[in-house]
Amino acid sequence: MTAVEHCDTDAQKIVSIVVAVYQNEGSLTQTHQEITTLFADRLPGFVPELIFVNDGSRDGSLEELHRIRESDPSVRVISFTRNFGQMAAMLAGFKAATGAAIINISADLQDPVELMVEMVERWQQGSEIVICYRTNRNDPVSSKVFSNLAYRLMRVAVPQIPKGGFDYVLMDRIAMDQFNAMDTRHRFFQGDLLWPGFRTGFIPYERRQRSVGKSQYNFRKKLKNFLDAMLDASYLPIRLISLCGLVTFLLGIVYSITIVIAWATGNAPFDGWAPLMIAVLMIGGMLMLMLGVIGEYVWRINEEVRKRPNYVIRDE
Repeated sequence: MTAVEHCDTDAQKIVSIVVAVYQNEGSLTQTHQEITTLFADRLPGFVPELIFVNDGSRDGSLEELHRIRESDPSVRVISFTRNFGQMAAMLAGFKAATGAAIINISADLQDPVELMVEMVERWQQGSEIVICYRTNRNDPVSSKVFSNLAYRLMRVAVPQIPKGGFDYVLMDRIAMDQFNAMDTRHRFFQGDLLWPGFRTGFIPYERRQRSVGKSQYNFRKKLKNFLDAMLDASYLPIRLISLCGLVTFLLGIVYSITIVIAWATGNAPFDGWAPLMIAVLMIGGMLMLMLGVIGEYVWRINEEVRKRPNYVIRDE
């Protein structure tokens, strides 16, 4: 049973749309118009709850949001004291949303608004999460290369992530509540969304070229997101350290045997070389192995601190 079946008649009609805003002056009015027009023309049975979260924009984004709210009092505007990052803005919007379904969409008009029709249809057909993933993007070559490499590595940690990645997504109320229940600071959106195992539908699309302004998602932010993905959603780095430690220790033992043979046959380069090399190899290998073991304990401490549930119940 999905959250739609748990909601009353009025709540069933509400679809919350969360839009994180940072330096998006000039595109917000069009975003608002496209969404409201789409719901009026193609989703007449649903009421959009538009939630704009201003993430400390230094341009005229907040003033533009105030003008939108004056023309449409149903629009909700949340404004941060400073820039806390896209993930923080999304979290604030998710916690403020009251709809039976919640859609996260970017404010730069690169995500096709018309896909919301298919997203809502998939949701009504039983999908608890509907993900629109990027098959192609009209971005600079350097951006594409970094994104492709990053998502290849992320897919090692979370194989369910589509190749092009995603952030344009619809979440059923049950999935949204589960996502909001995760109480950690450095969130990895895709991993946290897919981890519980809810019924998920996928819709491919080509991301449009930005028509207004320029992207604020710079290399530093991309790198932070990548590190959050690898360190938050995966124990792969720690396992690699453990594996390196084990391999180094075993190679040290093998090489120590050859050193003993060289010493016994009188082929040692100088006196004291054999015990010195054996000590260095054995101690170095043991240190690497111990670091791996400590890393395993650190990962388990990290798992306890994050307080993720041990299981997720769909219904009783």
